[in-house]
Amino acid sequence: MNDAIRLRLKDLLLAEIPSLRAFALSLSGNSDRADDLVQDTLMKAWANAASFMEGTNIRAWLFTIMRNTFFSQYRKSRREVQDVDGEAAARLVAMPDQLAHLDFADFKTYLDRLPPDQREALVLIGASGFSYEEAAEICGCAVGTIKSRVNRARRRLIELLALTSADEFGSSPALPENPEPLQGE
Repeated sequence: MNDAIRLRLKDLLLAEIPSLRAFALSLSGNSDRADDLVQDTLMKAWANAASFMEGTNIRAWLFTIMRNTFFSQYRKSRREVQDVDGEAAARLVAMPDQLAHLDFADFKTYLDRLPPDQREALVLIGASGFSYEEAAEICGCAVGTIKSRVNRARRRLIELLALTSADEFGSSPALPENPEPLQGE
């Protein structure tokens, strides 16, 4: 690989770090683990740079690497038991003092309770901005399967949060008053 291609790939990888971190947070639920997952993904991508085809979707390639890395690590760590009751983590958390933060905490709690395939599909489509086709490619399934997972995830979140409209969710200066609908709506 010549220097010009390596420099271009480096720029492409650096540009994807915010998206990678967001996806890593949704997978791991922990910022430290998310940072480690992003680093592992970037290291694997760099080590396998020769397998990346110029002109293809680098984000899909990186998300696939991240997803595979996460599930490999998950399988290895399934036997580990740490803070089962969550007592240590609860002592480290400061309760939010604004309604929007509480709403977001509720949302995150319920998002984490979704089945992994539904949560992953919803994050890829709703938060990461992938098309259904790109998300299907990343997950290795049919487009219809992704659409079904997203639909089931949305319905389950609405049910768990006991919402009838988006107006019931608190607002905050950090969050848009009228967010754009999720892709595909």
